[in-house]
Amino acid sequence: MKTADLHCDTISALFYKNRKGKKESLQRNGGHIDLDKLRRGNALLQNFALFVDMEKVQNPLEEALLMADYYYNELEANKEDIAPVFCWEDIERNRKEGKISALLTVEEGGVCKGSPAYLRDLYRLGVRMMTLTWNYPNAIGYPNLREGEYKGRKTEPFYRIPDREHGLTEKGIELIEEMERIGMMIDVSHLSDKGFYDVLQHTKKPFFASHSNARAVCPWVRNLTDDMIRRLAERGGIIGINFCPDFLKEAPEGERNTGTIEAIVKHIRHIADTGGIDCIGLGSDFDGIEGHGELPDYSYFPRLFKALEAAGFSEGERDKIFSGNVLRVYRELLKSHNKIQI
Repeated sequence: MKTADLHCDTISALFYKNRKGKKESLQRNGGHIDLDKLRRGNALLQNFALFVDMEKVQNPLEEALLMADYYYNELEANKEDIAPVFCWEDIERNRKEGKISALLTVEEGGVCKGSPAYLRDLYRLGVRMMTLTWNYPNAIGYPNLREGEYKGRKTEPFYRIPDREHGLTEKGIELIEEMERIGMMIDVSHLSDKGFYDVLQHTKKPFFASHSNARAVCPWVRNLTDDMIRRLAERGGIIGINFCPDFLKEAPEGERNTGTIEAIVKHIRHIADTGGIDCIGLGSDFDGIEGHGELPDYSYFPRLFKALEAAGFSEGERDKIFSGNVLRVYRELLKSHNKIQI
């Protein structure tokens, strides 16, 4: 068992803790992910997101650049254990050297300000995947979760109401086409329903929902419909299972939702039955969620591996879910960066 996790917010969490004077590091910290926890969770590859809340900072791009500097300083300080990934060959080399691979992503495409030049600069900096939106509209498009607009209405809960009207902007279409050209992978988690189909229409390569689940199992709009699952799978993309308890199962009103492994397995089974085993990966959202009761941090990943065995998944299927599917798509999309004209 080797683990490839498509999404965590560890770098952002550590960056802000250190800004407030709390000295924690990737080597060891009180969050969901550090190097010791990665080792105990059999980490092969971890995507580290630069998450920027655009309503809380004056210059989102500058904030992302400062965060990226922190990321590279942490990798340098721990270079015997973890190393960055820019292309497929880096993953193979790191594996041979016994190092964990770190792949840099951005969660909030609004940091690009709609500029292909800024997008290319992020690529040059090492960003290899970008979540097109977070929970606010931006120059690229619209998110699905519009809490501020719907919360308090006496209709369906806000988290059940998808946006089927607003998708990608003209600038957003330009940017995703440029992402495909230069080799930056597209992530549709958080994106509106219409935005998902806009991506499908205006791209050709596999894309990701790095931390999303199945809406048929849990009706949060952060999850994918069965049609989305099938379409993404047909394209060869990957859905990273999110461990956020609210996205796994609705809790009775007034009760705290702590999360169970059983709920994770239920989403995996549904997605496998709907889109096939080859479209499933892991996207824990560790350090971006409050936590999961039965998977408290990264070191508990083996517990999920055993639960999948008990649920009837073969060893080959479990290996695909834990890393094989992600590695297959990365091999296709992470071309050697010195061969790409940007």
